[in-house]
Amino acid sequence: MRFLDALLGRTKPVQPDLDALFAVPAAATTLQAALDLVPTGVGAVCFKTAEGPAAARAQTDAVALLTADQAARVAVSQDEYGYTWVAGRHDRDDLAGLVTDLHAVNSTLADAGYGPSLLCTVIGFTGAADERRLGLVYLFKRGTFYPFAPTGAHTRDNALELQVRAQLGGELPVESDLGRWFPIWTTPAL
Repeated sequence: MRFLDALLGRTKPVQPDLDALFAVPAAATTLQAALDLVPTGVGAVCFKTAEGPAAARAQTDAVALLTADQAARVAVSQDEYGYTWVAGRHDRDDLAGLVTDLHAVNSTLADAGYGPSLLCTVIGFTGAADERRLGLVYLFKRGTFYPFAPTGAHTRDNALELQVRAQLGGELPVESDLGRWFPIWTTPAL
């Protein structure tokens, strides 16, 4: 059947590498030292909502994991494109706890069979002394990170994004194709 799948252009859905998120706390230290960017304590998981009771149960289980943590505050929302966002908030100093919670949401959805529905995870950063905002975006299907620095309704700080890429290139798998650095204007993580 593989030959026929290859001939017809069918591919097997890529399973996400969820453990890549655990590299973010170390990368945050680099961002703070090099660019004076600090974690906001907010992160969000984005996925395409599936229909049916099994999908609803998986989403409920994922949110229940976050609400069990007394330090976390959780919000679930849908954006204009029909994607669901599960956002978690921790203290700024607890980036490891936030990453662990986001990983738990991703793992719960992947274990329930919705791994191919995971779009991205966004972890928020801000300038320690200014108004800069940055989202460190993890693309599940690519297994890479990219920076997203919005400055307005539909404008972004490309120079900051390139600086972040240069700083994190040795610590995280950074997406090399700039065409895949999609703007995520409606993320609750920023």
